[in-house]
Amino acid sequence: MASDAHSSADSHDAHPKFLAHHFDTPLQQFDAAKLGMWAFLAQEVLFFSGLFVFYGIYRSWYPEIFVYGSQLLDWKMGATNTVVLLFSSFTAAMAVRSAQVGEGGAFGGKAWTGRFIILTILCACAFMVIKYFEYSAKFHHGFLPGKYFAPNMAHVAHDYIDHHGHAITALPFEMRSFFGIYFMMTGVHGVHVLVGIGVFIWMYIRNAKGEFGPQFFTPIELTALYWHLVDLIWIYLFP
Repeated sequence: MASDAHSSADSHDAHPKFLAHHFDTPLQQFDAAKLGMWAFLAQEVLFFSGLFVFYGIYRSWYPEIFVYGSQLLDWKMGATNTVVLLFSSFTAAMAVRSAQVGEGGAFGGKAWTGRFIILTILCACAFMVIKYFEYSAKFHHGFLPGKYFAPNMAHVAHDYIDHHGHAITALPFEMRSFFGIYFMMTGVHGVHVLVGIGVFIWMYIRNAKGEFGPQFFTPIELTALYWHLVDLIWIYLFP
């Protein structure tokens, strides 16, 4: 009995705290978690693929609408958001690396991991703030989706010109559908950004508790994978 108890204690000591009871080794747990995340990301790709197919079909039906629409979107804000998200992907990757190398490596350890997570969160928040101002301008001009589309042509004529350099004084009826697609796709992407912010905050709290290091960094790596996909989708969405 004493031998069994001693063996059980040794087995418990050899089983790291971060290792779930149904896994035999940390590597097995890491591989299972990563496979699950890739399956989830594949589902996300399928989801957004449906939206992009819908966008492509509508654009093939009404190409002239997108000529008008391109004049009514602020490419400078979109380009700024692209740079912000690309930088956030870098900081997310560095957060993973910091946890992997631990205290002994350059830019490694809990403090640096926390700093890179904070930078990622700040970039994500900056993206949403820029998107807020972009949406606010659309609301101000009455560029609302569907039946709520009611452009204020006095503001439109003052602030926008067409591809010939003339003031835009009238908009086609189908523009309401264009902005419906615009708000749907950018809005869904924005929800994914907000989810990412929440998960990164959770990662920061767990990192502050000392849960991550060279032996265990799976949650940070999975969160970074999700974030890279969010960034990649934006790169396709922005143009």
